[in-house]
Amino acid sequence: MKALDYTILTLVIIGAINWGLIGFLQFDLVRVLFGDMSILSRIVYALIGISGLYAISYFGRIGKAME
Repeated sequence: MKALDYTILTLVIIGAINWGLIGFLQFDLVRVLFGDMSILSRIVYALIGISGLYAISYFGRIGKAME
């Protein structure tokens, strides 16, 4: 489970960096690396989105760890 959590966290960080680049520099790194909405870029976006949803569970685990 720990390896999955680190993988998910890495994908969320990559997504956050990409959104920061889009917001500040109008530069979409995923599009540049994988193409404009190619199947590969869509998979990357989907994985990052699913990772963000999974990362919501971190809140529950943090709460349990603090008890």
